Amino acid sequence: MARWGTGMTAEPNIADIRESVRRLCADFPGTYWQSKDRDRAYPSEFVDALTRAGFLSVLIPEEYGGSGLGLAAAAAILEEIHRSGGNGAACHAQMYVMGTLLKHGSAAQRAKYLPNIASGDLRLQAFAVTEPGSGTDTTRIRTFARRDGGDYVVSGQKIWISRAEHSDLMVLLVRTAPRDEAAPGDGMSVLLVDMRDAVGNGLTIRPVRTMLNHATTELFFDDLRVPAENLIGGEGKGFRYILDGMNAERILIASECIGDGRFFIDRASVYASDRSVFGRAIGENQGVQFPIARAHVQLSAAALMVDKAAAMFDAGEPCGTEANMAKMLASEASWYAADMCVQTHGGFGFAEEYDIERKFRETRLYQVAPISTNLILSHVATHVLKLPKSF
Repeated sequence: MARWGTGMTAEPNIADIRESVRRLCADFPGTYWQSKDRDRAYPSEFVDALTRAGFLSVLIPEEYGGSGLGLAAAAAILEEIHRSGGNGAACHAQMYVMGTLLKHGSAAQRAKYLPNIASGDLRLQAFAVTEPGSGTDTTRIRTFARRDGGDYVVSGQKIWISRAEHSDLMVLLVRTAPRDEAAPGDGMSVLLVDMRDAVGNGLTIRPVRTMLNHATTELFFDDLRVPAENLIGGEGKGFRYILDGMNAERILIASECIGDGRFFIDRASVYASDRSVFGRAIGENQGVQFPIARAHVQLSAAALMVDKAAAMFDAGEPCGTEANMAKMLASEASWYAADMCVQTHGGFGFAEEYDIERKFRETRLYQVAPISTNLILSHVATHVLKLPKSF
């Protein structure tokens, strides 16, 4: 079982998990995150603390040293991190990437890697799919792995890959057959890359500086050799393997947006009650309090969609549409709450010490990643409403 909560012997419920996360996050206040953001530094201390507490192994089965809980528990962890003012993006990939190995890896691969991931001896934080020439059209990736004896030899390029410099292992999607020679969705495979061996031996990592501290990189593969035993599942079937991971990613990021939204609403409510202008609290003015109330209403509705998507995922039900809708609703609700919070704080909303501007930048990302709003709308239009495809 996980190690959080002093004296806990029974399996924790979601409320227990939330409270334990809040206690841990109290040791990493705004000044900690401000310093990391200012220096564009990775929050290793925070990630290590989460690992020691067992939070990052929540989805790993107990037989491999994890907690064996569901996605709803993982979502609660990330929501509370964000509500506390932290940034789960430093480590959330371990939760959703691990599923590819757990569900589709061989027994030998699971036994070799999962216990060390659960203990924290290995970090699985990198998930390499996106390429400069393909964007969200994953079927058009060009990074290719050709078989050469006992190895795959990988050549190509990836971009917008987070945490590659801070991970021991990486799940890599490659082509193993040309697109025009494979059935739609086939011809792609998943390799588990040991970053400790790869960097400098065919893999080059180039940091990409962005408007937020997200440890973003570009990857270059120049005849990188990966042992064939590191192929996850069957050759050519990799695209379908990562779909579950993508659904989990969208649900977990949606939960982070819920946490962000609650952070902004909490901060705005306190500030509006305490800040006095013209002899009265600004929160007495409906022009100030109504946007805060609207943010709460929108966020509450989005949170229900996130809960539904997580429950469907945990029940093993198809949930691609629900995962997409949860991500869209939560990201839009958090972005509205972010803008509202800045407006409520006025000039102080731009001051580093208030943390509002940092969280404002962080939550803006999720209008774009891991999938854009327009692509979600396209999915709903064509898959749910049966409208003609536009591309």
